[in-house]
Amino acid sequence: MEHKLKQCDRAEENREIKKVTWFGLVVNLVLATLKFVVGYLGHSQAVVADAVHSVSDIATDIVVLVGVRFWSAHPDKDHPYGHWRIEMIITGFIGLALAAVAVGIGYHAIASIKETHIARPTWIAIIGAGVSIIIKEILYHWNVRVGKRVRSSAVIANAWHHRSNALSSIPALIAVAVSVINPAWAFIDHIGAIVVSLFILKVSWDIVYPSIMKLSDKGVSAKEKYEIKQLALSIPGVKDAHEIRTRSAGKGLFVDLHILVDGNLSVYDGHTIAEKVRDILLKSGPDILDTVVHVEPNESN
Repeated sequence: MEHKLKQCDRAEENREIKKVTWFGLVVNLVLATLKFVVGYLGHSQAVVADAVHSVSDIATDIVVLVGVRFWSAHPDKDHPYGHWRIEMIITGFIGLALAAVAVGIGYHAIASIKETHIARPTWIAIIGAGVSIIIKEILYHWNVRVGKRVRSSAVIANAWHHRSNALSSIPALIAVAVSVINPAWAFIDHIGAIVVSLFILKVSWDIVYPSIMKLSDKGVSAKEKYEIKQLALSIPGVKDAHEIRTRSAGKGLFVDLHILVDGNLSVYDGHTIAEKVRDILLKSGPDILDTVVHVEPNESN
């Protein structure tokens, strides 16, 4: 049967993605500047290093803003299945960027564990880290909410980049507070930074691994495949359904399956049943973007 893509209005979703990402980019610019200034004035190497991390957030914001224009484009002659996989590539890139940040934080914490400050940090340096933790956590929740609503893995991954920045600000804040109170306890900052880097690495893996699996055409779970089969069997005239194959495409799935119908039916009647199967899968299936239904005669007739 003819292959048709399930059409939907992407304009509103794109507006939401651009709005939350543009806001995050501006905030990251302001935070990076603030942390550079207060880190320099407050003699805090940790806060200055955290400002560099905020700059990395700007890079992933730009990637999302550029990427959404491509992955949301409608199918064309060269890309009949659409451009959804671009989003998975971008999601993987953000995950790798998080891993790089985690390795950088961990390496710096270990390499500088015996270093001492030439000038003792002052309380002003806490301002940058404290403001960053609060604002970046707010950005995380906003991005996750939008990402889940529009089903965008790239936006959700970027949300975790915001949270990683909030987490990396915690050791910086602790470093300043401890150094002000008792410089001899500064090693606590390095231990905290190592723990944070391990947490960010775990988040990075949770982002990158699903993207790799989707790009490698991993099928859906047995539960979802069973759901697809039951939907097909719910259509009158369908005797059985088999050879159900799925592959991910950004927000949803492409599905093809074989259905068995009465071998004495006309081609027209068999086609009508297949259309009904397709309609119910698009309407009630697990985020199915399109499906191809093959009709076979039931040999037990």
